[in-house]
Amino acid sequence: MELLEELKTLGVDVDGALDRLKGKEELYIRLLGIFVKTMEEQYVSPDFDGNDYRTTIEKAHNIKGTSGNMSITPIYDAYTRIVDLLRKERPEEARMILRDILPRQNEIVACIKKHQNAQP
Repeated sequence: MELLEELKTLGVDVDGALDRLKGKEELYIRLLGIFVKTMEEQYVSPDFDGNDYRTTIEKAHNIKGTSGNMSITPIYDAYTRIVDLLRKERPEEARMILRDILPRQNEIVACIKKHQNAQP
């Protein structure tokens, strides 16, 4: 299955992203590489420190922004809620959402990596 079709099956709004990019599929695919890098550099563990989670908020906010720009809707929606809950000092609820999204997040990242590694 082609990358963009596979991402659609994972809930990514590929068509919305391509509309914003004026149909530039190659650009979107390159940007997906940046998304993967952001996910790796800004990874938020569900074991974050519940007493001082300023860094967690910053990382989650970066992921939210990047995923929103790329129309990676499941991740964007989850991290929007995570950031909101952390700002309201409700870390346990944020952890539950993070635990719920991590499997899908891992699937999306693995999908992108698989297709990037398959390119010559």
